[in-house]
Amino acid sequence: MTSIRRRLLVWLIAALTFATVAALAASFLEAREGVNDLFDYQLQQLAFSLRKQPFAGVAPGPRFDPRDDDDDDDAADFISQVWDRGGTLLYYSRPGTDLPRAVRTGFSHVQWKGEDWRVYTTLEDRRVIQVAHPMALRREMIGAITGRMLLPLLALIPVFALIVWFGVGSGLAPLKRIAGAVSRRSPTSLEPLPTTGLPAETRPLVTALNDLLGRLSQALAAQREFTADAAHELRTPLTAVKLQIQLLETARTQEERATALAQLKLGVERSAHLTEQLLTMARLEPEAVERPFTAVRLDELARSVAGERAAIAHTKGIDLGVTEAAPVTVQGDADGLRVLLGNLLDNAIRHTPPGGRVDLGVTTAAGGAVLEIVDTGTGIPPAERERVFDRFYRRAGSEGTGSGLGLAIVRRVAERHRAAIELREGPDGRGLRVTIRFPSAR
Repeated sequence: MTSIRRRLLVWLIAALTFATVAALAASFLEAREGVNDLFDYQLQQLAFSLRKQPFAGVAPGPRFDPRDDDDDDDAADFISQVWDRGGTLLYYSRPGTDLPRAVRTGFSHVQWKGEDWRVYTTLEDRRVIQVAHPMALRREMIGAITGRMLLPLLALIPVFALIVWFGVGSGLAPLKRIAGAVSRRSPTSLEPLPTTGLPAETRPLVTALNDLLGRLSQALAAQREFTADAAHELRTPLTAVKLQIQLLETARTQEERATALAQLKLGVERSAHLTEQLLTMARLEPEAVERPFTAVRLDELARSVAGERAAIAHTKGIDLGVTEAAPVTVQGDADGLRVLLGNLLDNAIRHTPPGGRVDLGVTTAAGGAVLEIVDTGTGIPPAERERVFDRFYRRAGSEGTGSGLGLAIVRRVAERHRAAIELREGPDGRGLRVTIRFPSAR
């Protein structure tokens, strides 16, 4: 399992180590430059101090190797030699230590018997003054300085790691409290989590969780309401079917049996229609998984749905037709739009008396598609035109197999497509005109 604390610790320790290495490298370069400058300055000063000294010729003694003189603490110290222009050694600070004579003035490096020497050479009064210093001593001093700086930095790493470990743990404590508060809740406890005293980094997470809990609460409330309404609405037709079955069983004459059978068929049809509408409504609930939108030709859909209901309208003596079908394409759910159009036509046919008309049209206006159904039926009073979109609402005195869900389904589909619904009176003040305006079309 990935740990935020461990990940932060690794990254911070890596950053500290990198910074330590970078600081050490910079310190090493600075120490090397400083030590070299200091010893070079001493070489120059020592050479200048020998400029006015009188030197008599001296014979060189036995050769001297600093590596062989382990008892002499100054074996690796400065070595001075003075030569005349003829190449005669006039002075040497260590017997037998005759470093090779430099071929140029200024600073140079000389390898002598496996040792690296830093040599400063100057000309003064026809004499060559040469002062040398072993590089090993410089490297040793640079290493000592760097080591003294390195040890405190290395000692700080575990201390810093502990500080980071406990600091990150303290910073993540609010997340643990939030997780504990969520885990202790019951499945039905959807109250918002407290946001007081939270760090700024965790507040967006808690806010998002509270938004999710709010949506879940609304969805569960809607589901409970829908389940209660569905149970209430199903109880009536099922009870009626049960009574009609009993009447059929107790019928004594053929006429009574025919009447009871007709009532039973009507009750079964109403129950089947209600069940189908309930299933459709459940699929359109906000928490349900919605299908992606595709390009839908509204004119073709209108002709198809009208054709499916032509036989029903003809049986009732109703003139059903598509008066206008402009070639319009919208982005939407084809199945949902088919349900929307089918419910509107079913309502129009149901509430239109024989000899009436139901006209369907598809047009464009202001860059959007317009779907319109006009009937010559009983219409809807202005006071009820908003309530008819409520679930299970049925107008007083309405008859037939209506479930009170048709227009609720229409509104839900329209809302998903961001379409506006308008109910008005039909032509000549009769019937109903339903207009649905989609936001865009092509």
